[in-house]
Amino acid sequence: MYKKVFLAVLAALPLLAMAERNETIHLDEVNVTAAKPVSTTQPDIETAREEINKTAGGVTIIDMDGVREGRTSNFQDSLGMATGVLAQSRFGAEETRLSIRGSGLQRTFHGRGIKLMQDGITVNLADGSFDFPSIDPMATDYIEIYRGANALQYGSSNLGGSINFISRTGYTAPQFEVRTEGGSYGYYRLGVSAGGVEGDLDYFVSASKFHSDSFRDNAQQSADRLTGNVGYKISDIIETRFYAGYINNDSQLSSNLTKAQLEDDPRQATITAGPLAAQGISERDVNLWRIANKTTFLFDSTRLELGAFYSKKSLFHPIIDLFVFGTDTLGVIDQESDDYGITARLTQQGQLFGLKNEFVAGVNPTYGRTDAKNFRNVNARRGALINDFDQKATNMEVFVEDRLSISNELTAIAGLQYAYAKRGSKDQLITASGDQSVDETYSQTSPKLGLLYQLKPYVQLFTNVSRSFEPPSFGELNNRVANSLKAQKGTTFEIGTRGNSEFVDWDVALYYARLQDELLQVAPNASPLASQTVNADKSIHRGLELGLTARLPMNLESRSSLLTNDFKLDGDATFGSNRLPGIQRSLLRSELLYRGNDFLTGFYIGPTIEWSPQRYNVDFAETLYADNYLIWGLKAGQKVSDHWSWFLEGRNLANQKYAASTGVARNQNGVDGALFLPGDGRTAYMGITWTY
Repeated sequence: MYKKVFLAVLAALPLLAMAERNETIHLDEVNVTAAKPVSTTQPDIETAREEINKTAGGVTIIDMDGVREGRTSNFQDSLGMATGVLAQSRFGAEETRLSIRGSGLQRTFHGRGIKLMQDGITVNLADGSFDFPSIDPMATDYIEIYRGANALQYGSSNLGGSINFISRTGYTAPQFEVRTEGGSYGYYRLGVSAGGVEGDLDYFVSASKFHSDSFRDNAQQSADRLTGNVGYKISDIIETRFYAGYINNDSQLSSNLTKAQLEDDPRQATITAGPLAAQGISERDVNLWRIANKTTFLFDSTRLELGAFYSKKSLFHPIIDLFVFGTDTLGVIDQESDDYGITARLTQQGQLFGLKNEFVAGVNPTYGRTDAKNFRNVNARRGALINDFDQKATNMEVFVEDRLSISNELTAIAGLQYAYAKRGSKDQLITASGDQSVDETYSQTSPKLGLLYQLKPYVQLFTNVSRSFEPPSFGELNNRVANSLKAQKGTTFEIGTRGNSEFVDWDVALYYARLQDELLQVAPNASPLASQTVNADKSIHRGLELGLTARLPMNLESRSSLLTNDFKLDGDATFGSNRLPGIQRSLLRSELLYRGNDFLTGFYIGPTIEWSPQRYNVDFAETLYADNYLIWGLKAGQKVSDHWSWFLEGRNLANQKYAASTGVARNQNGVDGALFLPGDGRTAYMGITWTY
């Protein structure tokens, strides 16, 4: 900057001298500004948008500034309006049912089928599962969503793709911020953060506390989080960043209800009644430490990114004692996990056959070990030891992707990934049911081909075909029906468009996936906890993903996210081509906000809706259904100044009784069963943010 100023002054000196002598020459005003400092390890949201739009497939960026216009408690708050993402909270809890294109279709607990990342580094455990409380929305700047094989550039090969939560840094965070939220059923969240830049060093730290008594009985939640990162520019071409995080999450787990119980009183819980009363309230308590590093090297046309992480998790998880699959299981799940891995990613821009070309290659080895024990449940405390496993998971992902610009408008994308996974579980407490050890190895090479066409500067068309691959996690392997489980595989075809104009922004994709050996859970009765994992022979997942923002007259803005899900078995010996159970066939979330100007600058107010227009089956035989529903709410708020903002939000204001999520069963024969997880009733929240 100083050099530019010096040259500008030097160039003007002769003219200044002439002006002093003749007093008739006038100079044009020259403004010299310094470029905004940026991080190379953490691109800002504008850079991220440019990069993600190079993808020939369904991708989305969520700006957390928009999310913070309402409550920011769980994944449903953060991802509920994201194109192509199903995010449904369980009884208002942080644990959320999360699925993309039917990934982890029947998981109402833990996460599977999506690669969850924080700052480009995996958050999943080595067996592929993940915990929802591990991400703090208050520390997040924006979210990248790569649906399906569009996440190959990060090494993901599963059906659902990946979700990457990008943290705030000293370059993007306010110097100091306090945000507080409060509302119905004892809900409150308090977050404090600070960030800044000191020469070549920047820092960000965030601490938050959350508590909710919850709409449901026996569903109290609380969490404490501390996260932060420190970046340092070693030179003009090298930057390194260290990350650290701590989460302590305690959650009570309310029980599933029958449809009759839901309609009678959706707040009730049944786990502490009847013969199960001696087992107390089910819980899921997680304590997690995580450290990571990412270092980038920038050369003329090459970017090298190296990363590493280590996490340590403790899980205390009392549920109910069961005797299924010929063995005692569940009870108090008590686990200690250590997971670590490294990542290397190279991006090179240049020419190929005289055409503009971009090449990406990477490798992601990860390893995890879990000391997994089960105890008898005695009033939610450890009783006698009934299972003891030493679990080890190893993964290796190697991937390449090339983007060749055939013309200014047309880009061809080709990718290839090799994935290897090993799952070993040694039974260290062999009982009368025999040795339950597991030793399985899975591998697959998955290709991808795509085309991206720039129809206009603001309109893109895309299509691709890809293979997917997903080995089972220990959650599936421990509850398998057969002696072994196969990895889930599939081929997905996708076509779509995205763009923006003065009045409309859109993101639309149609996909069709043919799956083999899909990992499905089948409960032999109405207890999802007694579910068994099987490989379906063949199945089909197809659907529409639509995101639309319209800027309307009279300062109105409409935002909508529509999902249609058509998931079926394909010629199953028992259930033919029945619909796969446990997921809404269509789900629309939408809001219409008035955004003020003049003296109402920064003010917004308007209604919100969530609509599931069709009933959907909760058993494979299609004999029991969750009802359709429509809930509506209202939110308002204002960014009063650069320092103050507030919001008010009411949800389900008509107090509709509905099932937000369900378990699944094999065949209910039309008989009601405890498969339904009620959504929250009428609730209201408010929040205030002060920024310095």
